[in-house]
Amino acid sequence: MTDEILTYYDDATGERFGLTAPELGDWVAATAALLTRECGLRRGSRAGVLLPPHWQTAAVLLGAWAAGIEVSFRGWATAGLAPDHGPALDVTFVERRRVGSWLEEIPPAVHQFVLGLAPSGAPMPDVPFGYRDFPSAARAHRGAPPPRSTAAEGEIATVDGTTFGEYGAVAAEVARARGITAGDRVLIETSAVEDPLIWLMSPLTAGASIVLCANLDPTHLSTRIRAEHVSRLL
Repeated sequence: MTDEILTYYDDATGERFGLTAPELGDWVAATAALLTRECGLRRGSRAGVLLPPHWQTAAVLLGAWAAGIEVSFRGWATAGLAPDHGPALDVTFVERRRVGSWLEEIPPAVHQFVLGLAPSGAPMPDVPFGYRDFPSAARAHRGAPPPRSTAAEGEIATVDGTTFGEYGAVAAEVARARGITAGDRVLIETSAVEDPLIWLMSPLTAGASIVLCANLDPTHLSTRIRAEHVSRLL
């Protein structure tokens, strides 16, 4: 039985990448340190996260929340902010393919990170102007101690005003509704579930581990279920 808390597959590239709880915790602590020590952000700062389900996205979200930062998942619509008043967010995390796309409206921010989502978090060779490569920046803080305190239930988790307590309660309810319990290993097809409340927080809140599958090849499904000891499909 694997001890990985988060396993990521991409059937288009053949990638498999797994993180144990301590390894994920190290990425979370590094992200929190990047945001607080290097970027100077603090509780109540705002982050825009425009990323698909991915193990690096988990590090970004959990790291931001560990630092007490409020998160927006879809730019202006959920941030409730106007694009004509300068940088409305303190930091953004954007997938590489979305940068420069005329179809995208990326909120400006003081600090801007881009993620190529390369296998094993490899550095991106062509970082767009005005951005920093997130994996490279976070790796400089690997080994940082965990944040000294966790967010209180009444603190704000998302820029729409949802508190950590409210967010956690909904995540727990989603897990109950979908039959996810402690010890489960949950396989999730990334194209079917984009909301991190479902693919990330509901399994973790229930004490389950996650098998994220991008570009899932249906012919691999039964083999993967056996190999990864999957007990629940989401």
